[in-house]
Amino acid sequence: MAAHRKARQRSIGGNTARTAVTIALAGAATATGFDGVGHADPQLTPAQVKARVDKLYEEAEAATQKYDGAKEKAGQAEANLSKLRDEAARREDKLNSARDALGSMAAAQYRSGGLDPVVQLALSDHPDQYLEGAAFAERVGTRQSAEITGVRKQLRELEQLRGAAHIELAALKSRQAELKQQKKTINEKLGAARRLLDRLTPQQRTQYAKRGGADDQQHVSRDAARDPAPVASSGTAGVGSGAAAPNSRAAAAVAYAYSKLGSPYVWGATGPDAFDCSGLAQAAYRSAGISLPRTTYSQINAGRRVTLSELQPGDLVFFYAGITHVGIYIGNGQMIHAPNPSAPVRVAPISEMPFAGATRVA
Repeated sequence: MAAHRKARQRSIGGNTARTAVTIALAGAATATGFDGVGHADPQLTPAQVKARVDKLYEEAEAATQKYDGAKEKAGQAEANLSKLRDEAARREDKLNSARDALGSMAAAQYRSGGLDPVVQLALSDHPDQYLEGAAFAERVGTRQSAEITGVRKQLRELEQLRGAAHIELAALKSRQAELKQQKKTINEKLGAARRLLDRLTPQQRTQYAKRGGADDQQHVSRDAARDPAPVASSGTAGVGSGAAAPNSRAAAAVAYAYSKLGSPYVWGATGPDAFDCSGLAQAAYRSAGISLPRTTYSQINAGRRVTLSELQPGDLVFFYAGITHVGIYIGNGQMIHAPNPSAPVRVAPISEMPFAGATRVA
């Protein structure tokens, strides 16, 4: 997600660096006028530029979560459809075998002439033998009747399977259409953000990305990646206290997140080399032996809800009213998350975005 920082942590150089960024962005915004970029006002202030870009990233992340959910459901529909088709093929083979058996019975009856039993008895030279044969024929007739009943039942079941497959195919097409729409929305939002940022020089964009203490955070990230010892599985830790994971699974998830620092953000990705926000959370806990749902909307309900003051390393922290972004809490008011296409997986303060809730899954 976009870095919605509240400037609570100072970057190297403090106010001087932020002032320089502000002046640089103001100059760029005024000089270019942001012509043709979402009908932007040529008098945009640096704060407005930040707000607009961050809002676009937030909207893109919301669309990404919808895309992830649709993709997951499309995968389920495709798997269900495949199973139904396989079962229908097996049932059809069984039905064909039953039909062949009925055909053999019918052919045998035809060869026997299909005479009325009374006539056959009258013409028989050996009535006793005939009566024995008639009893056998009656048993065959009963079996044939059962076979016909079985074939009819199989036909009904096969039609039900085909109907279910038709419904599943319709669901799959619907999900595929939703995927296409969400992909379009994501690309539009990211394209608009990119056009805004492309008006800045490379140096200005770098400064913009590092606003609000990101220099310090990247330094923390590099140190933590080299030595993830703070997530040892012992004790507890709330906001502002020591960073000790409560158990081995939470510790494993946090360690995984540390190992992915610097990995690029790619919407729809679940690793191992790129992630979106919920993809990182899912992959981290998958490495710890815990299966999480794919989207933020589902992940927040995957465990026990905890308050901000109860946070421990490994807890999932969610942001925005729409629950569209997630990070993995690591203690001391910090999280590891996949922010947005402009920034890789990194450490950030949980205060940089509107906090919406947290859940403990380990």
